[in-house]
Amino acid sequence: MSELNLPAEGGCRCGRVRLKITAPPLLTMACHCRGCQQMSSSAYSLSAAIPADGFEVTKGEPVIGGLHGADAHHYFCPYCMSWMFTKSEGMDWFVNLRPTMLDDPSWFSPFIETWTSEKLPGATTPAVHSYAALPAMEEYEVLVKEYMGQAS
Repeated sequence: MSELNLPAEGGCRCGRVRLKITAPPLLTMACHCRGCQQMSSSAYSLSAAIPADGFEVTKGEPVIGGLHGADAHHYFCPYCMSWMFTKSEGMDWFVNLRPTMLDDPSWFSPFIETWTSEKLPGATTPAVHSYAALPAMEEYEVLVKEYMGQAS
């Protein structure tokens, strides 16, 4: 596994939408929920919580797809339909980037895994912490500090 070199750029599969991150992740995750399984066509989805001021779309216009709820907005390339990132209502200080959208995702490893109550048999990750659902809101600060200490 390599290191994340910043700034890091990436894009969707077809290249019509490009993005750049200039800040390291606050936390990395794997989500085993049924919704993420369906959206990613995989056993789980991967994400890296990037500070909002360290994330930008540099080319193209992503569109909202997937779940069209009030709480979370999933952004996709309008052409190839790659699921690129998610923004959550009321949590505008970070963006959940799909790390495989970066040109070099080899640095990525999930630090926590969530919704293991819905995980598929045989689906494993190297996550340090596992949660049957989501961590309690008060746990996130501790998890971020632990992850950031490890990532340094």
